[in-house]
Amino acid sequence: MGMSGTRVLRLVGRTGLYLALIASSIAMLVPFYWMVSTSLKLEADVFAYPPEWIPQPATLIHYAEVWTRLPFARFFFNSLLVASMVTLSNVFFCTLAGYAFAKLRFPGRDKVFFVLLLTLMVPFQINLIPLYKLMDLFKWIDTYWGLIVPGATSVFGIYLMRQYILSIPDELLDSARVDGCSEFGIFWRIVAPLSLPGVATLAIFTFMGAWTDFLWPMIVTSSMEMRTLPVGIALLQEYHTTNWTQTMAGSAIAALPMIIVFLFMQRQFIEGLTAGAVKR
Repeated sequence: MGMSGTRVLRLVGRTGLYLALIASSIAMLVPFYWMVSTSLKLEADVFAYPPEWIPQPATLIHYAEVWTRLPFARFFFNSLLVASMVTLSNVFFCTLAGYAFAKLRFPGRDKVFFVLLLTLMVPFQINLIPLYKLMDLFKWIDTYWGLIVPGATSVFGIYLMRQYILSIPDELLDSARVDGCSEFGIFWRIVAPLSLPGVATLAIFTFMGAWTDFLWPMIVTSSMEMRTLPVGIALLQEYHTTNWTQTMAGSAIAALPMIIVFLFMQRQFIEGLTAGAVKR
């Protein structure tokens, strides 16, 4: 096969790849568009046939109804506070633990890390009753402590940061030790700044997980003042019917912070995914 044939094959392969990516993007965007479109429709037009992709007429009344029907502003504040605190604690503790497992040498380091990885195989549902009993023992039921502390760190975050910190040269850390820098100083002044792409990846994953978490907030909270946004959206459903326009409006509001976080951190997120894959 000549040079021209090779170029044709490359062009066909690249075209097929682009078409597959475009199709995947459309498949992921269509449900989001339908959510927003439904939130702008009149209730009578939700199940119209043929389906109306563009609301006619479009209305914002369902967004106003969501805020007045339930204490939606309180739900939004609770989710924002819990997700922010969980993200900050995960970034700090997981990066600190990842540095210890990646660069420090202590007895049983690899065995402890292996045991931590084994816990990833345990479903969260198995820990629900012991965790609830523990929260009840600390008097943290229906409090912010009960919502934040159980998610303050994660084994996945430790693993992610360890793999990324492995890419930092040991010579750079050794030179800092020779200059008299403490281990925490090395972590704070050298490791943490160089790990920003990995930190951004961890922050996005953690924020999304905490923001969309439904099961644990539903179990550990009982009062309307402590409910988070996913639980509040579930409360929009009635006993025998579902108000789809208000539910879609609440879901659109809930999706907005995640979109904003990703837009601001997408470059660091992509760098973290590509540069953090280190094989040692």
